[in-house]
This record gives sequence, structure tokens and C-alpha cells, in this order.
Amino acid sequence: MHAPLREALERAMARVVEGGTFVRGTELELFEQDFARYCGVGHAVGVGNGLDALHLALRVLGIGPGDEVIVPANTYVATVLAVIHAGARPVLAEPDAHTCDLDPAMFEAAITPRTKAVIPVHLYGRPCAMDRILALAAEHDLFVVEDNAQAHGAKWKGRRTGAMGHINATSFYPTKNLGAFGDGGAMTTRTPELAQAARAWGNYGAFERDHHLVPGFNSRLDELQAALLRVKLAHLDEWNRERRRLASIYMSELADLPGLMLPMEGPDEECTYHLFVVRTRHRDRLRDHLAARGIGTMVHYPVPPHRQPAITGFLAPRQGGYPITEELASTSLSLPLYPGLTEAQQARVIEAVRSYIATSAI
Repeated sequence: MHAPLREALERAMARVVEGGTFVRGTELELFEQDFARYCGVGHAVGVGNGLDALHLALRVLGIGPGDEVIVPANTYVATVLAVIHAGARPVLAEPDAHTCDLDPAMFEAAITPRTKAVIPVHLYGRPCAMDRILALAAEHDLFVVEDNAQAHGAKWKGRRTGAMGHINATSFYPTKNLGAFGDGGAMTTRTPELAQAARAWGNYGAFERDHHLVPGFNSRLDELQAALLRVKLAHLDEWNRERRRLASIYMSELADLPGLMLPMEGPDEECTYHLFVVRTRHRDRLRDHLAARGIGTMVHYPVPPHRQPAITGFLAPRQGGYPITEELASTSLSLPLYPGLTEAQQARVIEAVRSYIATSAI
């Protein structure tokens, strides 16, 4: 991904060094404008990382002690930690067993008089069923904060993810579809007042210099990362098209294999395949089979939030547990998929998966 952009990236770094402004300068301002335009919103606010983006979004909305925020039970731990850091209680709702995204029916069932917000996570680059989620949130007067960390450029019924909630959060961790050269994140919103508050919460609570109106934090996307992200943003759609092309090859070549569940894409969705996640009851054996052939894989996420010691004490007891989340944790495997994966490399992965299925009792 980076080799063809090397000269442009080096020019961007040189601009920052020569300009002498390293925090809250022109590069950040321009990237925020570019990213907001890309997402289809009026405002973007750069922050230090994706967890900060989620946490500060909740702070901006006034969410705190005594409030409940509904989050998917099978998300990355950062989504839940953001709620805890805001002083609210995370309420875990089971995902849809087929899409792996937040199930609107489970979201509705989790609403109580204390619920103030919901965080739909566009997991693996697949957009959530936002029509139903937004309708339920409006019916119950709830805020919507999209967690768009894995879905830069994805669309639901033609609208970009990160443009549909009240204020939304994303991460630019290096492995994301739009990745920085270190940590980084952003909030996006259509509302000028929320953008102003978001900027203040990430800058020591200052709405203007030396006037601190809220007990804010130090979380700002630095000039160097902003400059590099500006270069990469221009190529994001191209990279996403490549991810979709590679995903379509996997789905075509692996569709006939028994006992292997592939990701699905509905007519209202345009997925960006941050991850290509297959599911099988023999996940660990398949992973070992691929590793023996020099093929790396990942498991996202083997220990779900409700089994994390840092989180369990903040959750309300739930009768029946989280069986869908547990099933996903024990069966999901991420196959190699990224811009630059060659035809020969992908063919090796496909052959190795097929050979395992052919010689195993599934």
C-alpha cells in the first residue's frame, strides 16, 4: 500500500517539519475537512485514538453516571471501555447470528428507562442495519454513536457509515482500512455544536484559548499523522474496491465447502471487508493447518467483553449468558485480505482451506 505513495508521503512529512507546527495546525484542519467531506458530514474532529473518539463522543452527549449505553456483546473491548470511562454502565446486546452486527431486536429488548445511547459497531467492515437502529433510537429518544473503526467507506443504502449517528467515532490504527503511521482517531457529526464541544473535550475542555468550560482531556490528532492520512485518504476507495474484489474471489472459491460459513452481504450494504471472517466448528484445527503452510490468520475476538476481568464488574448480570457471542468467539477465523495480496498468495490460501476440508471429517 505504501510503496507507490512513498514520494507523496515523504513530501507530506517534509511539510510538517518545515512548517514547524506539530499540534493543531493546517494539516489537521485540512484533513478534518477532507474526512468530513468523504464521510458525508459537515464536521470531523481529530483525536488521539479510537477509544478516545468513542469516550469523548459520549462525554459530548452528556452521558455519565446513572446512564446506560447499549453496545454489541461481540465488539472489541474499546467500545465497552469507552462507556465505562464516561462513568456509564455498558449493557451488552447479542449480535445477529448471520451478520455478526448488533441485532436490532436484541437492542430493543435491552432498552430500559436508564438507557441514553446505543453504539452500533460496523464490525469487520459490514454496516449495521441502520434504518431499524435509528428508528428505535428515535422512538426511545436515544443518542446514536456509530463505531466506525472497521468500516471506513462502507455504505448502508448509499450512505456512508459514520454519517448517520448524532456523533460518531473511528480509529486510524495502522491496520484499519484508512490507517495512520501510529495511533489516531476522529469524531464525525452533522451538528456544528457537537463538533465544537468535541473539539473542546479533546483540548483540555477549552472552547477558546485559556477558557476551560468542561473538564476535558488531552487527545488530539497530531499534524504528522493528519498530513499522512490526507495522502492515504485519496486512495481509500481504490483500496476498498480491491478488498471487495479479493472478498468476492474467496466467496466464489470457498462457497461449496461444507461446514464453512462465509460472510454475507445484503442488498442494502456495501461492505469494505476490513476483515474476511469465516466460521467453522473446527476453527483451531483449520488455523493450525494454515499456519503449517506459512499462512497467517487471526482470531477476532477469542475472549469476548463479558469474560474480560476489566469489564465484568461493570456489567449487569444477564440470565442465559451470551450464546451467540460465545459461538462467534469459538468459530471465527480471519483469512488474509488486504490491498496488495497477490493472486498467487490468495490462491495458496484457498488451496490450503480446501485441502483441510477435503481431508477432515466436518
